[in-house]
Amino acid sequence: MELSELTAYAAEKFQIAEQRKWADFPGFSVLADPETGKWLALLMRQWDSDTGTEIQKCDIKCGRQNLSAGSEPYLSQPFRMKGEKWVGINFDRRTKPEVVFRLFDRAVYQGRQQAFTIVLEERPRPDTGPYQDIVLPPPPAAFRFPRPEEKIPGKIREMQKLYEYSDGSFAQKCRNFYRQGKFMEDYEDDLPWSGDCRRYFTTYHDLTVRQLRGYFAWRANVRRGIFSPIPSSLAYLYLYELLNGIGTTSPEDGLRKMQAFKAGFLDSGIGDPAIGKNLRRWMLDYAVLHHIPASLARTYADPAIIERDAALSALKSPQAHTDTEIFSALCTFAGPKLRQSPVVKKEAAKGDRLFASVWRKASASYAQDGKDIFTACFGERKSFPWRPLANAVYWEETPPADADYELDECRLYRCRDGVWQEERYDSLYFDREKLRALVHEADRGLRRYLKTGHYLHENPSEAWASPYAQAAAAEDRQTEIEAARPKISIDLSALDQIRQDSRITRDSLLIGEETDPPVEEPAPPTVSAPAVPQAAGGAFPGLPDPYLQILSALLRGESAETYISVGRLMPSVVADAINEAFLTKSEITSSHATAIPSPWWRTTGRTPRRC
Repeated sequence: MELSELTAYAAEKFQIAEQRKWADFPGFSVLADPETGKWLALLMRQWDSDTGTEIQKCDIKCGRQNLSAGSEPYLSQPFRMKGEKWVGINFDRRTKPEVVFRLFDRAVYQGRQQAFTIVLEERPRPDTGPYQDIVLPPPPAAFRFPRPEEKIPGKIREMQKLYEYSDGSFAQKCRNFYRQGKFMEDYEDDLPWSGDCRRYFTTYHDLTVRQLRGYFAWRANVRRGIFSPIPSSLAYLYLYELLNGIGTTSPEDGLRKMQAFKAGFLDSGIGDPAIGKNLRRWMLDYAVLHHIPASLARTYADPAIIERDAALSALKSPQAHTDTEIFSALCTFAGPKLRQSPVVKKEAAKGDRLFASVWRKASASYAQDGKDIFTACFGERKSFPWRPLANAVYWEETPPADADYELDECRLYRCRDGVWQEERYDSLYFDREKLRALVHEADRGLRRYLKTGHYLHENPSEAWASPYAQAAAAEDRQTEIEAARPKISIDLSALDQIRQDSRITRDSLLIGEETDPPVEEPAPPTVSAPAVPQAAGGAFPGLPDPYLQILSALLRGESAETYISVGRLMPSVVADAINEAFLTKSEITSSHATAIPSPWWRTTGRTPRRC
């Protein structure tokens, strides 16, 4: 930095011109406040003949307290001035303009706050003749300063008076900005301005009156949806306002206005696209601080962060995600070359399914050192300090309350006693070699299973992953076998028709009394089966109970029609079975054989008919 930058800043912001008071010392000059006439800075330029360069120094009346421990190396004790109010500054490549400008601002405002008027007691003067007023010649044009009230609108002047000097910390700067911003929340100006302005963490206090009026005129148009070019430092100033709730009705309204600024000023090509990186981060921070629903907050976050978390989520809970999602997640962490595998190129859908199956098999059965495959590859979720809006001018009147905010399955924000922590899976703890080993062995095994050619060499250190690839191949083979089997479909809705057709067929085989007379089939009557004589039951143990009942009825001389009807039996079949039983019995004990009276069906009044 050079002294010329300080003199330009003083002239632009405070209309203070450099005064060269000593003709014999051309390297010395003064910056004095036009309102109080007090010196604010003594500028010193000296030519160094040894190095052929000009040495530039300055004493600023900003207060010795700025030389506290840890201050900038180019700040020192004053070079020429005396007293605790002066600070020396060396101007070289290390000198930061924003620090020098802040110190000069302090010198100006402190001098004006301490200014007062002294009225001396009027005493008699020696007789030197009658007093006459002397008209002084007007000062040169360079030293004519308009009165501040003629140039500064009253609202801006009142805003400037709100600035409080304290420890000069960044937190104090943020607090002043918040107070002044709320005061100027509804102010509009109509004086356009075009020029350059380069500041870091720009606030109202850093701008000249002309720049302030131009900014407020530009802001009025932005609020109406009209975007025009402006230096990035002032564009950041507008974003700082939105982050502090200046000009917004709610957190949701603030996010909408940030999104509108991104679309109208950045995406349209009017503003610097580099602002978008900070804006995206701030929008997520702002959403977390104000507890915006996570589904909405994710739309404002950096897409790269959301994509990585989604990939981790797919691998952490593979049963809840599709084959394509799992395969894409593997490509995210194992590398894009996986997509060039012949397993995938041969048939993309099948390739995705096979690799996803390998990961699912590993997730279900891998266990080593008490870790599952996901923990072995990606570690556990850990806590890291999180400083929301740390690189923005942001002020909170009260510390944030304790809160837990879950952005997604893999990222959580926790606040305790005003201190924020972010819980996430960090790449510092990833074991990418284990993941690559699993993917490489899976690729090798699946290529051989599908006979794709271009086989990979076996790596003995990856043998632990081979069973998962084999299990995935076996499952796929079984799936193909099942798919090749013919499918027989049964229409259950046609069962009633089948039953009806079977009844018609049965009835057509019966004649006379064999046909069921009722239209609707009644419930089978309850027939008390007569007790089977012990001789019949014990002599023919092979006959079914209905046949034994018929035989018992015939032996008693009764009709067997009821039993035949209830059991839906055919007389000829019953006769053959009973006769067969008699013949078998007779072969065993011919002396005890019992014959059925012939013809036995005459007692039933029916004529047997064979089917």
